[in-house]
Amino acid sequence: MATIYYQKDCNLSLLEGKTIAIIGYGSQGHAHAKNAKESGCNVIIGLYEGSKSWAKAEAEGFEVYTAAEATKRADIVMILINDEKQAAMYNESVAPNLRPGMMLMFAHGFAIHFNQIVPPADVDVTMIAPKGPGHTVRSTYQEGKGVPCLIAVHQNATGKAHDLHWLTHWLSAAQEQVFWRQHSVRRLRLTCSVSRQFFAVVFVH
Repeated sequence: MATIYYQKDCNLSLLEGKTIAIIGYGSQGHAHAKNAKESGCNVIIGLYEGSKSWAKAEAEGFEVYTAAEATKRADIVMILINDEKQAAMYNESVAPNLRPGMMLMFAHGFAIHFNQIVPPADVDVTMIAPKGPGHTVRSTYQEGKGVPCLIAVHQNATGKAHDLHWLTHWLSAAQEQVFWRQHSVRRLRLTCSVSRQFFAVVFVH
């Protein structure tokens, strides 16, 4: 049984003073970063040295750092690079710089479900799966709307993961659209969404 969230359910004050690091500036990365920034969040970008997206992100108004440095500066880290590259980047750049109480976020559940990434027990781990590709997430936001999103909490170390998680996604992707959050994080059912590129793990009873 899913819970549906709307814009009225958001408490924007929960993100005051927090920095969101978006790792990657491709299809999803640029959309989440721009939407969250234009919603009033402090957003920075994390990329690898020599990335072709570095100059583009800077030209579009973002502070850009290596993924390691961005993680050090952030409270919330959202990994938005290709699934097959996530584990190596996480182990090299993100894991050594995580602090207790941070939130680690994903747009796909592949790396978590198959244990390619195993976060420490003292950070929150959550997922967002917008039902559309990055350019749609961005263009719909610019129209004053949003795309529906599947959200899930894998690890709630702080006890605040549910609140911060769907608030962040309202700002970056969904806006006035709804959220679906499955209640249980005890068991996993692997669900393939063939809606364009999205491959998600949904948490179910």
